[in-house]
Amino acid sequence: MQALAGQSPLALRWGALELLVTDILCEAGLKQLDVRTRTALELPGYYRAEKKWDLIVVSKKQLVLAMEFKSQVGPSFGNNFNNRSEEAIGSATCLWAAVKEGRFGKTAPPPFPGYLFLLEDCAAVHRPVRNKEPYFSVDPAFKGKPIPTRNEAFSGVSYCERYELLCRRLALERIYSAASLILTTDSPRTRITEPAPDLSFRRFVAALRGHVVTFLDSTP
Repeated sequence: MQALAGQSPLALRWGALELLVTDILCEAGLKQLDVRTRTALELPGYYRAEKKWDLIVVSKKQLVLAMEFKSQVGPSFGNNFNNRSEEAIGSATCLWAAVKEGRFGKTAPPPFPGYLFLLEDCAAVHRPVRNKEPYFSVDPAFKGKPIPTRNEAFSGVSYCERYELLCRRLALERIYSAASLILTTDSPRTRITEPAPDLSFRRFVAALRGHVVTFLDSTP
């Protein structure tokens, strides 16, 4: 994470992070020309004709990986969380369906969809968020802590915790091969934190490198 320190949130999102991941992929053995970050990022889908990813690798006529770099800065965390969740699930689901349909030809090993999320670290993302449950109860993981003064009432988890649950479940359900959640302050001297060890950038990179090694070992 030291390579990310000192950068502004905007640079982290669109510049330094892409360069860092590109360097990691090339150090793992991929050719830099095969790593796309600015142009020609469209991949065919199943529910739609194509989708533009943030970083893709096409090597030896195979789709090696497709990555989403997403971020969110306040103040509208509520609406944006739902939008980001739907986008993340939909993009990867569409990609996997296209893989099954043979849109990418030979895929051995299967492509690696990765999800890397950068969230502004501010007071608003750490406050409990009440759930609306007019008919049915939400998943207990989203309920948070009980409210002592109100029977059967819960505070609800924060938006940071919601993003943590989203990223973790995207990886656990194999919707994405790996996911990472990074928090950064929106200030000149950026402070970077990682709220969950299983969603750390280090673990994300380890999974990414492992996939590249497997791909290179399995292709002539």
